[in-house]
Amino acid sequence: MSQHRPLGPRQSQSPTQTQSQRLSLNGGLITSLGVLRADAGGLTRFLEEEAARNPHLRLEPPPAPALGEWLPRWASVLPGLGDGGRAGGTAVEHAAAAGPSLMVHVISAIESMFRLPHDRQIALRLAESLEPSGWLGQSPAQIAQEIGATLAEVEQVLTRLQHIEPAGLFARNLSDCLALQLTEAGLMDAGFAVILENLDLLARGDLARLARMCRQTEAELAQRFRVIRGLNPKPGTQFAAFGADMQREPDLVARPEGGGGWSVALNHSALPSLQVVKSATGSAAALRAARALGRMVEARNATLLRVGREVLQHQQAALATGAGGLAPLTMAEVAARLNLSESTISRVVAGASVDTPFGTWWLRRLFSGRIGDKDGDGPTASAAALRDRLTRLIAGEDRSAPLSDASLAVALSASGPAIARRTVAKYREMLDIAPAHRRKRRP
Repeated sequence: MSQHRPLGPRQSQSPTQTQSQRLSLNGGLITSLGVLRADAGGLTRFLEEEAARNPHLRLEPPPAPALGEWLPRWASVLPGLGDGGRAGGTAVEHAAAAGPSLMVHVISAIESMFRLPHDRQIALRLAESLEPSGWLGQSPAQIAQEIGATLAEVEQVLTRLQHIEPAGLFARNLSDCLALQLTEAGLMDAGFAVILENLDLLARGDLARLARMCRQTEAELAQRFRVIRGLNPKPGTQFAAFGADMQREPDLVARPEGGGGWSVALNHSALPSLQVVKSATGSAAALRAARALGRMVEARNATLLRVGREVLQHQQAALATGAGGLAPLTMAEVAARLNLSESTISRVVAGASVDTPFGTWWLRRLFSGRIGDKDGDGPTASAAALRDRLTRLIAGEDRSAPLSDASLAVALSASGPAIARRTVAKYREMLDIAPAHRRKRRP
């Protein structure tokens, strides 16, 4: 019989060493995947934790935006930056009523806030005047005259409605919208009041005059500009088909260029700068880990930019006209064009957002399946564009005689692929829109 010999030192260490290497590789892979799918806020927090542990890592705060460096979502609301119109930026959006998702949110709040029938009637009429931006489309005086209430009664109800989150809903105008957000944040003071009364000067870059009016230095004014830049001039847009919450800086910025094209760039104000330095207090292993993390962040940023440019190149119609212009696009198609795996595309768009003239959008929501004749010459449309059209049809319907699912299917099919009633019902439920009998409002 062969005798079992005890393992020698070299033999006994080999399995342990192999397991340790495997665990290290798995840990590095997990970190890489986490970095790839992190949004700017999550990645910033992770880098801060790593820099606190690893002396070879140094974080520099993101560069502050220069005075006058507005995000695209401001172009349509600030005079001199865009069309100077009301919130929205296109005639289509000006004419549209607030979408059902916003209305569901607002009416749910109204039902819990107002017990008296008269106050509730005023509140519902104010809600019906909301635009997609979240601003009021009519003045309180017009609404008071229309429903036979006093202006004081309407103003009192409006003040209560302006406490509905997100801050800025039911604003009378841009200044009012920003003031509501600054007040909620505890930042509103005399200096901001002067700026909000003179937003045209801020938009034109007449900082010397504005600084004199505020009795502040231009450096102090720059700090206030950065606060205002981070606010959301159109808080209602986060309830749109692919609107993003505006509690953080967007990852990408899409700006219109001459000739109808679009430029897409990383938002450098969103992420701190990561530097790898040799420290006497750090080990060689920590230095290798720091360098590996630096490469991961660079790869994440490069991949996000490549994917973002490819997606938005395909979705230029949506950038120009809104959600209704969204074309069919799948992650598999983008992966094939960029020679990446579909899982990589899924991870990098998971929490990323892009700032556009229509507001800030989740990048992952710009993917949409194709509806209609996929093989022949029949009409096709993206599912997301159809949901946007459905939202607009319901937003513009007669509240005393709302459209049934069958009627909505006929209307949607008139200018695109044939849509079944059950498809309308499915999309309506996805959008959290009630059926016709529950949407009915008595005159």
